[in-house]
Amino acid sequence: MGRPLTASPVVDLAAADRERRIRAIRASPTYRLAEEDTSFMESEAARAARLAQEFMRADLYLKGHRVRSTVVVFGGARIVPPEAAQAALAAAAGEPERADARRALEYSRYYDEARQLGSALTRICPHPDGHEFVVATGGGPGIMEAANRGAAEAGAPTIGFNIRLPQEQLPNPWVTPTLAFRFHYFALRKMHFLLRARALVAFPGGFGTLDELFESLNLVQTGVIEPIPIVLVGREHWRRVVDFDFLVAQRLISAKDRDLFAVVDSAAEALQCIQSFHRLPTT
Repeated sequence: MGRPLTASPVVDLAAADRERRIRAIRASPTYRLAEEDTSFMESEAARAARLAQEFMRADLYLKGHRVRSTVVVFGGARIVPPEAAQAALAAAAGEPERADARRALEYSRYYDEARQLGSALTRICPHPDGHEFVVATGGGPGIMEAANRGAAEAGAPTIGFNIRLPQEQLPNPWVTPTLAFRFHYFALRKMHFLLRARALVAFPGGFGTLDELFESLNLVQTGVIEPIPIVLVGREHWRRVVDFDFLVAQRLISAKDRDLFAVVDSAAEALQCIQSFHRLPTT
């Protein structure tokens, strides 16, 4: 054990020494307010506080902007707009490069579909004292950008739930600045994705898209959250990515579990699924 603390003897300090000691005290991390002590706030001991703050902060801003419900749009960050895909194909040199460019051009149609969906969602179910069916994405490029873009071009607020990554992902420019969030914890980001969600639309994408899709399906299947329309856009893509019939045949899911989601080919069909589920008037 260390020696017990004792009071320092009273010593008259010269003015210069007094100022030096006060500066040292004020510069000490222990003298800072807790929220200003970066080392403490980023420590393992403060993780519980960070989790609570990360949830409350986003929740406060969303309530302040009267966001009552959202439609979450997931999809690949690597899907590019058609004009970018066309330019890449025109500039492609060798056959491997041209093959990649043709694939990018084929998938670029989903950028347009997500953009159309983002725009269409802004026109359903307006609410006098809060924003309903606000488009929310992961805030990054590709399909996320397209959905945010469609909503922004229609003059509506739109949300981006970005995440801090080792290789930083910049926010897309179509997110409403005061609704642009960046999370440290995937768990808190996931919570905010679903907390206000009235629908989830998944376009073709990679691990991130599959992660969010299957987590949402599992939460609905197990009754942890109320059913919401879950719509997969791109019949041929999803047919090849997941064989749901095989899962049913192997008794790994039940036949009724296939009713937890719909598979469509266009933004118009996805919108119709959402309107039908919530009994909203069609436009």
